[in-house]
Amino acid sequence: MTATAARTETRTMTMVAAINDALDIALQQDDAVHIFGEDVGVMGGVFRATDGLQARYGAERVFDTPLAEAAIVGMGIGMGLAGLKPVAEIQFAGFLYPALDQVLSHLGRYRHRTRSRYHLPMVVRAPYGGGVHTPEQHADSPEAILAHTPGIKVVIPSTPADAKGLLLSAINDPDPVFFFEAIKLYRSVKEDVPVGDYRVPLGKARIVTVGDDVTVICYGGMVEVAQKAAAAAKTAGIGVEVIDLRTLVPLDTDTILASVQKTGRVVVVTEAPRTGGFHSEISATIAEEAIEFLRAPIIRVTGFDAPYPPFTAIEDVYRPNAVRVARAIKAAMGY
Repeated sequence: MTATAARTETRTMTMVAAINDALDIALQQDDAVHIFGEDVGVMGGVFRATDGLQARYGAERVFDTPLAEAAIVGMGIGMGLAGLKPVAEIQFAGFLYPALDQVLSHLGRYRHRTRSRYHLPMVVRAPYGGGVHTPEQHADSPEAILAHTPGIKVVIPSTPADAKGLLLSAINDPDPVFFFEAIKLYRSVKEDVPVGDYRVPLGKARIVTVGDDVTVICYGGMVEVAQKAAAAAKTAGIGVEVIDLRTLVPLDTDTILASVQKTGRVVVVTEAPRTGGFHSEISATIAEEAIEFLRAPIIRVTGFDAPYPPFTAIEDVYRPNAVRVARAIKAAMGY
């Protein structure tokens, strides 16, 4: 069932509960689905996203691994090529780096390497982003690295319903998908989530708020920040259209360009470092495809070119907030 299909039965969930629900449904529907990673079995994951699944489906299908990210991804590649549907968890996205050899050299290449004789239906889940004062490497946003890797899809939900629907679509996709989950949103947001097998298609953005003056493009943990800035701008008579990308690869350029053609002003918001981030890819796409519609320069609101600050209140300066986004909106309007 797709996101557009009629469904009346819902249940109020947090994002982490919606993710758990999606994993439960996937395990129930298909014996090929296997879940593994550090502490995902007995403990149910550090954020309890896999809570209760090992007890329900057994230690052969939901199991713990050593602290070895390269082995986690490498094993998943082998499982996917053997006909299974591996769902691996990297405990934090900032822990992914030891596995990059497997990701860059193998994970995204098998469809091309085998001339499409083999597909690799693997999902790699990972919490990412800041807002909760975590230690070093627990709040990194490495999505641009994955988006730059051919053959890999990148999904970043911002709501519980989207988390469930996108995760079920990712698990049933024939290609490898990285699924990043904003730590800040795990339990801070609740909403009604459709019960049962509910899917949101990959590659389709969501228009969060409609406006005619400025387009704000964001994803994951930055969507709620953009919404607050849009609400503040509305009190000043500025209509802001907030676009939640949902998926970076594939990218819904149609929705982006349609909004830009309407507003002529763009602010792109991410919490990743400024240089080389996915915000720059979005900006370049708009410049190539819709520059004649722009009334002001594209403005990026991002993290800084420095490691994400651990623990301290400096995080509140590093991570984009509604004030910074509202200033960017005002600057775009005043150009």
